[in-house]
Amino acid sequence: MSKQRKMSPSSFLLLFLTIILCSFNQFVDANHLIQQTCKNCSKNDPNISYKFCTTSFQSDRRSQCAQNLEELGLLSIKITRHNVTNTCDYIKDLLKKKDKDPFIKECLNDCLDVYSDAITTFREAIRDYKAKRYEDCNFKLSSIIDASTTCEDGFKQKNDVTSPLTKRNKNVFQLSAIALSIVNMLNVDKLNDGTL
Repeated sequence: MSKQRKMSPSSFLLLFLTIILCSFNQFVDANHLIQQTCKNCSKNDPNISYKFCTTSFQSDRRSQCAQNLEELGLLSIKITRHNVTNTCDYIKDLLKKKDKDPFIKECLNDCLDVYSDAITTFREAIRDYKAKRYEDCNFKLSSIIDASTTCEDGFKQKNDVTSPLTKRNKNVFQLSAIALSIVNMLNVDKLNDGTL
């Protein structure tokens, strides 16, 4: 019968501290990556707020595992997709309310159409992204930005109407712009590496 070795309290403490330090270092590295990426995104695109960018990534716990720009880029697309899906659900809830003005109802239906199409586009964009077809991914993400502006512009056709989706449309626009900015950075890196 073999004897099982017990871990001494000092060995246990050392192991525990090593795990904590490794986790902390990964957190610090991921945080630095987020800050640097958001700094570059906001510098390259006046539509991107540095604070919005960092807050968006930091609110998603998966960002703390991102080890490079490529992983952060994929996460940015997924965060945007989640936001668009959530917006579709919100629009459906608004459409269930019976007392909607016919014009607003028509605008909401148009928004639901463009955002529903965007969800399908995300599948293709992610496929292109993973295959490093950044120009194709860029094209698809640009169409998602267009969806948010198309939705918002629909409400502006009548002067006395306020869009119930303004904040959500702005968020989708900015999240898409962040993802697009990262894709463009990766594409430039790919061109510079001569891998095209």
